[in-house]
Amino acid sequence: MSPAQLPDFTYGAVYFRKSNPPEQDWERDYATAAADGYTWFRHWFLWSAIEIAPGRYDWADYDRQLGLAASHGMKTVIAEMITAAPEWLFSRLPHARYETRSGQRLESTMSGSCVTGGFPGLCLDNPEVAEAAGNFLQALAERYREHPGLGGYDIWNECTYWEDLCYCPATAVQFRQWLQQRYASLSALAAAWQRHSLVSWDDVQIPRHTGAYPDVLDWLTFRTENAYRWMAWRRDLLRAVDPTHPIIAHGVAGGLSRAAGYAADDWQAARVADAYGLTWIAARKGDEPWKQWHAVDLTRTAARGKTIWHAEAQGGPLWLQPQVPGRPREDGRIASPEDLRLWHLLSFAAGARGLFYPRWRPLLDGPLFGAFGPYGMDGGRTPRSQMAARIAHWAAEPEQAPMWQARPVLGELGILALPESQRFAHAQQGDAGYYTDAITGAYRGFIGHHLQPDLISLEDIGSYRLLYLPYPLGLSPETIERLRRWVWAGGCLVSEGCPAYLDHRGHVSPTQPPPPLAELFGAHETSVEFTPDLLADLQLTVSDLPARGGTFLQAYRPTTGKAIGWYEDGQVAAIENHWGQGRTLLVGSMLGAGISAHPDEPAPLLRWLLNWAGIEPHLCCSHPQVQARLHRGPTGLWLWVINPTREQATVQIALGSQWRSLSVGEVHWGGSAWEKEGRIHVTVGGRDATVVALG
Repeated sequence: MSPAQLPDFTYGAVYFRKSNPPEQDWERDYATAAADGYTWFRHWFLWSAIEIAPGRYDWADYDRQLGLAASHGMKTVIAEMITAAPEWLFSRLPHARYETRSGQRLESTMSGSCVTGGFPGLCLDNPEVAEAAGNFLQALAERYREHPGLGGYDIWNECTYWEDLCYCPATAVQFRQWLQQRYASLSALAAAWQRHSLVSWDDVQIPRHTGAYPDVLDWLTFRTENAYRWMAWRRDLLRAVDPTHPIIAHGVAGGLSRAAGYAADDWQAARVADAYGLTWIAARKGDEPWKQWHAVDLTRTAARGKTIWHAEAQGGPLWLQPQVPGRPREDGRIASPEDLRLWHLLSFAAGARGLFYPRWRPLLDGPLFGAFGPYGMDGGRTPRSQMAARIAHWAAEPEQAPMWQARPVLGELGILALPESQRFAHAQQGDAGYYTDAITGAYRGFIGHHLQPDLISLEDIGSYRLLYLPYPLGLSPETIERLRRWVWAGGCLVSEGCPAYLDHRGHVSPTQPPPPLAELFGAHETSVEFTPDLLADLQLTVSDLPARGGTFLQAYRPTTGKAIGWYEDGQVAAIENHWGQGRTLLVGSMLGAGISAHPDEPAPLLRWLLNWAGIEPHLCCSHPQVQARLHRGPTGLWLWVINPTREQATVQIALGSQWRSLSVGEVHWGGSAWEKEGRIHVTVGGRDATVVALG
């Protein structure tokens, strides 16, 4: 199987984690899983449990797993876990233990997801650790590369690591080498960092403070780049031994909230792997539908056409964890069969083409006992597992094959996620909360109007005519120039307030917006307020439409632009401008923050932005809580209609003019669909979906 030959759809679960399940149940569990439609299992191949002494490997349990997979017609994803280092290596290399910002060295501990020692591993920046881990990965691939039960490898579980790591001397060496490539000389670094008495590169230290300073911003950038360098190293080691099987990865859909602090950059992670996925658990995140939509949409756009999986999907309850107290049981805490149905079909509607549970059956040890698995503690079937089996069998039916080859159509607009903006927010405030509220609020506002806002990186703007730029305070010169060229060529850019107020070094321009953006937006600042505590209820109008702002406030006077929005006190809040073949709209506050703070209020301005840019929505839906998505594939189009409410709904879907000639075909899942008076009428059950072919 080559990377290009992943199945059109994959259904599976994480099964073996060394401490669980009991060995006497393995044969029975595999038989149950195969009968219930599971085609793949993923297992944690724990370095600490396999290399039990230097160069001495205990493969017995893992050999058995792949053998059982082959005998039951299943495939195995080997999840490499070099984040669990052998105990003997902790003893031999005490200097390679992770070091926190405060100077603490981390000992070998247990993982809450696997009662086995060796976590969080040792720092790969130490050459001795990289050599030992590399030897293990090579031995792993050499052992299983020709096994009939092998399907692929999963690298760097969840593609993130602790914010507080690593400050060890070996990482400091890597940081200095990275800086030497980034700056022409030590004197250039000294000037940029305003540390004017640096004499030697050895004087350069990892900053252990926070703040929007050049050294901190460089450190945050390095941490992310270094993390993905090591991710690519894993891939390259495995591929050198086994060029046949795909390299898979999955993150936590953290690109809008955890990229700066935790290196959870979905775009970089997806670039490394052949297929990419996400962990998303409603019990941890909340059951509001927009949250899961945004997570899968983010993963899909980051993957740039590669196959995506919901790699860890909730199949059971979650007990006694800090995210759940105080929330109602219906908020993902006590998963019902109908919850599973909704969560899984929603992921498929957003573009996922595979699904794995983080547990096939729950753990019997540790703080996550009983969590997430659709099957019982003893491996027996449950109402949840019966729902999972129903979906698995349906997904595998030949009639569904063309549907799985289809993908969501391009969104009507792109919401631009800029890592430098998130880094600035994280460095200045200690977390990315202001940035996250702005970008997720904007997404929430657009999807609330039944639009498909794609969450994109700067590399992808050429595919879109309309861009929304949230929380743009810290922009690099390269980003500014690229946006200027894109607008000049005909793009329509909507920016929230204070664009590039600080540059990529944290330096404030004495005039605002800075000259390249003042020209682009046709505006100059007249006043500004950085008073988020006072702006929680900020109101403004743009083109006579009411809107909420928040976090910061910037007011303007037009130069070449035209004022089309005002705050309640009469100050200009929005400037429209023409630039080359394109247009810009600068709104002086964070509209996304306003939506996050007032989620139950309508946001008509966001729908108006499509009219402003001359873009027709793909569709309109008559029900405020039901979402619909169009997918296009080699043989046609499909309409997915998702109903998160607990009551059956009959909705009307009006397709945009480019799709209006399509007619209703076969229903592949759910209720019924018919045409009447130019609209598609769909019945969809509560916590369910209807999927219909269009021809």
